[in-house]
Amino acid sequence: MLPPIPEGWRPQLEDETRKPYFQQLEKFLEQERRQFKIFPPEEDTFRALELTPYRDVNVLLLGQDPYPGPGQAHGLCFSVRREVPVPASLRNIYKELASDIKGFRIPNNGYLVPWAEQGMLMLNAVLTVREHKPNSHKGKGWETFTDTIISRVNAKRSRVVFVLWGAYAQKKIALIDTARHSIVKAAHPSPLSARNGFFGKKSFSAINKALKEAGKPEIDWQIPDI
Repeated sequence: MLPPIPEGWRPQLEDETRKPYFQQLEKFLEQERRQFKIFPPEEDTFRALELTPYRDVNVLLLGQDPYPGPGQAHGLCFSVRREVPVPASLRNIYKELASDIKGFRIPNNGYLVPWAEQGMLMLNAVLTVREHKPNSHKGKGWETFTDTIISRVNAKRSRVVFVLWGAYAQKKIALIDTARHSIVKAAHPSPLSARNGFFGKKSFSAINKALKEAGKPEIDWQIPDI
């Protein structure tokens, strides 16, 4: 069984969990967990929603699916547990931060929870993955669920900054009222594409500029060392 929807999202998502596609998704996940190692651990499936309640969402950062390596994924896109080596995509995020945000120091870990606690919903489009098999849970229902999350955030009256890195994320613009909300776009930070439009795009100062213009607190990007 999946954990319950976190309290701060229940009015937005409780009905979704009763729909046939979601019940099919739950059955699929039960079967997968019986046969394979699935990430993140079951209790972390909705960690992004838990850390950033609906009322607090000022930024939505969209990833694709969780890291498939042991111990990496813990429910936030691009983030890993403190004790796990920093993956290549996140190393590139830190490089760009260091060139974009004055005084940012590259930390010795990839635990991005402080961003989530400042109102950044760090959402993967697909919330689970089989060990060592990227995209293995693609097309099983998660996208319908996370599209609903994006649509609910889009419905917020106050301005939200949607951060869309890479072609996959940028397809979600169709769900966003770009007249009301801000969009920050760049290439994906993975080693395959970072040099072709992620580096030098200054996504982080653009996010803070949009937040400031909306009268909202800017993100303190510094991740503490451990």
